[in-house]
This record gives sequence, C-alpha cells and structure tokens, in this order.
Amino acid sequence: MGNRLSKIYTRTGDDGTTGLGDGTRVGKDSARVNAYGTVDEANSSIGVVLAAQVPDDIRALLTTVQHQLFDLGGELCIPGHAAISGEDVDALERQLDQYNEALPPLKDFILPAGGEAAARCHLARTIVRRAERETVTLARHDAVRPEAIRYLNRLSDLLFVLARVLARADGQGEVLWNHERRHA
Repeated sequence: MGNRLSKIYTRTGDDGTTGLGDGTRVGKDSARVNAYGTVDEANSSIGVVLAAQVPDDIRALLTTVQHQLFDLGGELCIPGHAAISGEDVDALERQLDQYNEALPPLKDFILPAGGEAAARCHLARTIVRRAERETVTLARHDAVRPEAIRYLNRLSDLLFVLARVLARADGQGEVLWNHERRHA
C-alpha cells in the first residue's frame, strides 16, 4: 500500500483548493470534486444502511458496493483512471433482477419509508441519484467513462429494489402514495 496519512490536516486546502489523485490542484467547488464527494457521501449513506438490521445477503452485497464506490471515487478523483468495469455494472443488473423477481409488480408509487433499514436505503438511493447527476455534470465538460454513470444509475435502481425488500423483511411493508387523499 502507498503512503499512509500520519497527519490528517495539511493546511494545503485552506485556500479553497484540493489535490486530485494525479497531484493537480482544483477548486473545492469544481464539478470533479462535487462528483467524487457525492460518491463518498453515497458510500457513507450505505454505511448508515448497514448500521441497521439487514439480512446477511444484503449486508454482503452492500459491503461489496461500498468497495466499488470507493473505487469509483478514486476513478473520478484521478482524471483518466479506470476502476469500474462493465462487469461491475452487469453484476449490479444481475442482483437487481434477482431481488426484483420476488417482489410484486408496482401499481402505485411508494413513499421512502417502510421501516428503519428501508428508509435508510431510500435515503442512500437519493444520494446515489445525486452522485449520478453530479457525475453527468462533470461529463459535460471533462472526460468521464460511461461505466461510471451506468454504475451509479444501476446502483440507485438496486437500492430502490432493496428498500422494497427491506420493507417486507422488517414487517413494515411498503407505504403507498395516496394520490387521492385530497379528494376524499
């Protein structure tokens, strides 16, 4: 492993810049920093899901996802670096299909609720969606591999399905949006 941080603060960012993985200094509000920072936030939110009671298979899957999100953050932090592969996206799709197969079809929108683990998963899903938007923004003016965007898109879909699974596993069930509540 490379150098370890022995001192957490360096004071080099006090001027509003930060160092990318290739040594380049950019503004802390740059599109690149926003993208990988939001990926980091998404990773942390999955840690919040894992702090709740979740089935072992979902725990293992989300732990793998955390490692991949760390890799993706590195990819976004180092211009030109590749860390997420098409196989990573394909693996998310397989998991998505597997978990979705056991769920009843959705006939209504659901609210981000359904018990503690499900609600945490919904929150992680929305943060991953924001990471996707930030990465698309970056891609509009800088090179971003399509696998990065595809990965975030599939991951948010997977988290939606896992939230549905967790709502059922918790016994809370899904909370359906009542679109007729104002007319009753």
